[in-house]
Order: sequence, then C-alpha cells, then structure tokens
Amino acid sequence: MNSRPAVPAGLLALVVAALLAAPSTALGQARPADSSTAAAEKTSPAPRTAWGDPDLQGTYTIKTITPLQRPAQFADKAFLTPEEVAEFEKAAASAIGADSREGAGTDADVSRAYNEFWWDRGTQVAGLRTSLIVDPPNGRLPPLTPEAIERNRFETTRWAFRSAGAAQGRGTDSWLDRSLFERCITRAMPGSMLPTAYNNTYRIVQTPGYVAIQIEMFPHVRLIPVAERRELGDNVRLWLGDSRGHWEGDTLVVETDHFTDKASYQGSAENMRIVERFTRVNDEAIDYQLTVEDPTTFTAPWTAAVPMTRTDEDLYEYACHEGNYGLEGILSAARSAERE
Repeated sequence: MNSRPAVPAGLLALVVAALLAAPSTALGQARPADSSTAAAEKTSPAPRTAWGDPDLQGTYTIKTITPLQRPAQFADKAFLTPEEVAEFEKAAASAIGADSREGAGTDADVSRAYNEFWWDRGTQVAGLRTSLIVDPPNGRLPPLTPEAIERNRFETTRWAFRSAGAAQGRGTDSWLDRSLFERCITRAMPGSMLPTAYNNTYRIVQTPGYVAIQIEMFPHVRLIPVAERRELGDNVRLWLGDSRGHWEGDTLVVETDHFTDKASYQGSAENMRIVERFTRVNDEAIDYQLTVEDPTTFTAPWTAAVPMTRTDEDLYEYACHEGNYGLEGILSAARSAERE
C-alpha cells in the first residue's frame, strides 16, 4: 500500500505549538465580526512568508447570515440590493431573542433554554449574495442521483425499522445510532469548513511545505502537505479525507479525497472529492471557495464561496462532551419508553 510521506520529525509539534501560541492579531488590525466584507477584489500581490510562499496566516471568521442555499423567495436572484440587504439583516436581528424566560417551567421555556449566550451567529450578509453556493447559478445544491435517492431511502428505512419514531430517522438502540455531530466526533467535510451557529473561527499557520488549519468547532487541525501528491491505498479512509495542496500563483489549491463512509454530507461520503481554493485578497480577507464532486451522489459538481475575514478574537476549546447530557437523555428516554 502506498502512503503519504512521513511528517519530518518535530514538525507536527512545531505546528501545534505555533497554533497554540500565535496571537490573533498577528497580521494587522481587528476586523468586524462577520465575514460579509471579505469578498473584495485583490488589489496587490499576496504577502510572502520568509521562505517565499504566499502568506495566508492569521485568525479568520466565516460567520454570516447568508445561507448555503438560496432561499425560495429570492428565486434566481443571485445578488441583493443594499436596501434588501438592510432589510434581510434587520429581519435576522429581530429573530434573535431566545433569552426571553417568560413562562418558566413550561415546555416553551425548556425549548428556549439554549439561549442567546451560547450562540455566535453572523449578523451580516456575505457581500450582496443570496447564497454561499455560487454554482449552479440557481444557488441550490444539484439534484441527487437516482442511486443517492435510493441509498438515502434505504438508510431512512433501516433506522426507522430499528427504532420507530426516532428523531430525524436515527435509531436509539445504541450511541452508535446517533449522528457523528451529535456524538461530538466531527462535522465531516465540507461541513467543517462552512458557517454554523457558533465557533466559526479558524487559524491558519504555515511552515515550509505545510499549511495547518485549526478549526474551532470540534478539535480538528488539518495538516496539509504542500508537495507532490502520493495516493493512499483505497483501504485508508479518514474523517476529513486525505488532503494535498499546491500553489497556483497566489492561490493555495487543496485537493481532498479518501473520505470514510462513516461520515456523510448530504448523502455524499467515500466517493466525494473536494477542491478548495484559498486566495489572500488583501490584509483583511481570504477568498475561500470549495467545489464538491461526487457523481454517485450529485448530478453535477457544486461550488460555494465563503469569505474569510480577519478577526482579533481567540479560538476557544469546543469541549462538546463537557456536561453534555443530550446523548444520555435520548437513550435513557428510549429505554423508559420500551419499559412502558
């Protein structure tokens, strides 16, 4: 079996130390919290590292209220007017109010227990775009293939059979029936590189021949060799896939495959291939785009553009299992229902 070259002795420790020690403001002044202003035209060559590679290093946020897929009310409208952006952002702001505690002791109060203190959602639109998906032109995920539809139908039926009425079609016989996200293992790819409700911060650190991306949501560090790719054997499958990078001018291009079938995104898993492009457009922003290809799941490739904006915020530990009683509650409630 072929495998990737060994990481030079001490390099991993160096990268991890750099990730832990790198100040959030290492490359300039603080930015607004959202990534909405990051999509700016490149005005000058990217700065260089001491060894001559384009310098992507820094701490960035990708939080935004722009959805991955275009909402139905915008139909084929790719961009909003400034007035529409203001209305959209106002509506999003007015929807934030889960700190209200009236009705204490009621079911309604319990549903609001995860209040605004815990969220760190975006407040602004990414540029003027109505969706992060820029291709297909309708801003929506391509239709699933017949194979994928049948595969998803089988999975839904299987889980429903194992535990009739289980939430979202997942079973409750065991912790293994619950999703990897719920079990605090991984958001998989490309989910790990897309905006979410909190922990939208990323830190990029470079050394000669490697780029490391520390992801705030779940304890992942993507250590990406920037070198000639050596294919892994088909029996080697990874949570976030096997990534290799190369430079095209000032753009870091990262190709990732060898995903495990245990982690799926929109039904796509081991056959998925992702191509990411990171371009430093100015001192404050990276233009980040990712393209997902999986002909066994989607009828066409799709591309999302996710602006990454410099931030002076630190990364915080995502201690997902610390005091997390959700899994225990789900399984114990299922056992109680079985006894009844």
